[in-house]
Amino acid sequence: METILFIVLAATAVVSAALAISLRRALSCALALGVSFVAVSGLFALLHAPFVAVIQILVYAGAILVLVVFVIMLLNLPAGDPRLERVTRLRAALSAAVVAPIVPLVLVAVPAAARGASAEAPPEGFGGIGAVARSLFTDYLYPFEIVSLLLLVAMVAAVVLAKRRI
Repeated sequence: METILFIVLAATAVVSAALAISLRRALSCALALGVSFVAVSGLFALLHAPFVAVIQILVYAGAILVLVVFVIMLLNLPAGDPRLERVTRLRAALSAAVVAPIVPLVLVAVPAAARGASAEAPPEGFGGIGAVARSLFTDYLYPFEIVSLLLLVAMVAAVVLAKRRI
């Protein structure tokens, strides 16, 4: 049962991520991204990491997705905008970039699942509050702060772009 649930959640995450970069309307892309976030949260729950699964929903599907929708609404790009046309030209390349790494994984994972092979259990405390906090505030403190600064810069840039008249 766990294997079937894993395959469904993984396929949902991959398909919705591909849709997030290939759909034409920005809000549809954001919705597909939200579905991908929820599917990844389900994968964390399958790994017996309930804290990480809940944080995935709260932070990514909640806060980050609301931020993305806020920026989309703030920009309010018209349908014939040249900036949208540049994005549509990259659609095939981005879809290929998402699918290319998945093909070898599927070629290895499907025969292994058919044989009944199982991965080893995660280490004790995996996905718990202590393990996440220890990793976040020791090994990944600087990358975490850099990402928060990049998100702040992206928000300011979106406001600047929205104020500029086309």
